[in-house]
Amino acid sequence: MSVAVLERITIEPNTRATACVIWLHGLGDSGAGFAPVVPVLGLPDDHSIRFIFPHAPEQAVTINQGYVMRSWYDIKSMDLHNRADMPGVLDSEQLVIALIQEQIDVGIPADKIVLAGFSQGGVMSLFSGLRYPQTLAGIMALSCYLPTADELPAQLSAANKQTSILQHHGEQDDVVPLFAGKMANTLLNQADYQTEWKTYAMGHSVLPHQLQDIGKWLVSRLI
Repeated sequence: MSVAVLERITIEPNTRATACVIWLHGLGDSGAGFAPVVPVLGLPDDHSIRFIFPHAPEQAVTINQGYVMRSWYDIKSMDLHNRADMPGVLDSEQLVIALIQEQIDVGIPADKIVLAGFSQGGVMSLFSGLRYPQTLAGIMALSCYLPTADELPAQLSAANKQTSILQHHGEQDDVVPLFAGKMANTLLNQADYQTEWKTYAMGHSVLPHQLQDIGKWLVSRLI
């Protein structure tokens, strides 16, 4: 089965890239939504991290009256146990795997790649990262949940059992409730994953000082 090559925004470092962050956007957004954050992360001027902000495919989304928009999977309802369309999640997982493989093919090893995402993109980074067969540098899951609700995904990979997982969530999030992110964190902790959980006084968004925290974490994983 051939996997589509996703359009994306790529931001190259000033030096030769030796690491990569693949950052997945949320429902109805595009890679352009997060590309402007790179200068705000506070990375060293001579960092060697390539940032890739892919655009999700366009599809009809049930909870938005069937309107076609960029989406990693259909969202069928707001009920956490029936929210994510799992066939769509699995299709997008293949797109994520292809993005990682592209970087490996140009010389960046998996353990120098961070898989990151916000909201629906965070769902995909967490789900795909937990199942990915090679060790990644880190998994960043912002304002999101597990598509499998109150259980860990099937076919977990031992390769990322010790990988650092950064989870951030807004305390006033009215799109993805705080308890949904915390449920994922609790499941990961119970299974002895290496998680770092932090909440912020915000809704379903990101804050400048949060981006500074993310930058420090990226430096610890990739530099």
